[in-house]
Amino acid sequence: MGGRKGIAEMVRHFLDLADLDPDTLRGLIAEGRERKARRQGLPHGAVDADAPLEGRVLALIFDKHSTRTRISFDVGMRQLGGTTLTMSGSDMQLAREETIADTARVLSRYVDAVMIRIIDHALLAEMADNSTIPVINGLTKLSHPCQVMADVMTFEEQRGPIKGATVAWSGDSNNVLTSWVHAAARFGFALRVASPPELSARPELREWVKAEGGDVRFTTDAEAAVEGADCVVSDAWVSMGDDDAARPKRHNLLAPYQVNAPLMARASKDAIFMHCLPAHRGEEVTDAVIDGPQSVVFDEAENRLHAQKAILKWCLS
Repeated sequence: MGGRKGIAEMVRHFLDLADLDPDTLRGLIAEGRERKARRQGLPHGAVDADAPLEGRVLALIFDKHSTRTRISFDVGMRQLGGTTLTMSGSDMQLAREETIADTARVLSRYVDAVMIRIIDHALLAEMADNSTIPVINGLTKLSHPCQVMADVMTFEEQRGPIKGATVAWSGDSNNVLTSWVHAAARFGFALRVASPPELSARPELREWVKAEGGDVRFTTDAEAAVEGADCVVSDAWVSMGDDDAARPKRHNLLAPYQVNAPLMARASKDAIFMHCLPAHRGEEVTDAVIDGPQSVVFDEAENRLHAQKAILKWCLS
């Protein structure tokens, strides 16, 4: 057992951007961009020339619906030379109340890494604590680090280094915002967050970024947050894990935070618009913005593939 504990201590999990240092995160962005460049002209099913994960198996576990996360991790692992197994919670003994800890111990004997998309962040942490293989956070109610790695990569493709830039968030203080706050501290950009008081960022998140010295300002004024920004970001007003019964109230609270043409006009003239998708058009963003020339939402979606390939390779190195 001592040997297995030693192995566990060396495992590289990817759970939150806050867990990693700036140099590591910067290296992952560089790796993602390099891998993307190498694939120009190749069909999606072609394996990367170096096939760094040949013979490796990635388990994909989904507690909730998924499009981008499911496909990008599956295709990415295959392009790296590995294979995948995809399961939902109802497919597994988790549905019959096997503990997440026992599940982690079993999976550690069968596969080389786990990507899990689960609402409860504490269960993600419990899986990592009991795994002797890497665990990757595919999304929880608390954070969405893979998405924001793709977002940073996309910003830098479009506008150059993100360090020193200003990013504005307008909307609910949700899981994607948590990872944007972590990213601001790690990548050195300014983040301006506009949310209604009832949906403002958690005190713990505010305390974390203050302790880290991150340049993050929280406000209730969307126009002030967006003024002069290099990038404007929004997300759905009702996310997975939110109470659907609260939808009308949330819509009323968030209506002033819709990203529309007048709000975008307050940003820098060459500002870009980001959204992790799926978008609820006419709610958090208008068609004119998401389909307009400043929108890079489908570049973001594509870059999930490349950023996550870098994460997979790093975890399994």
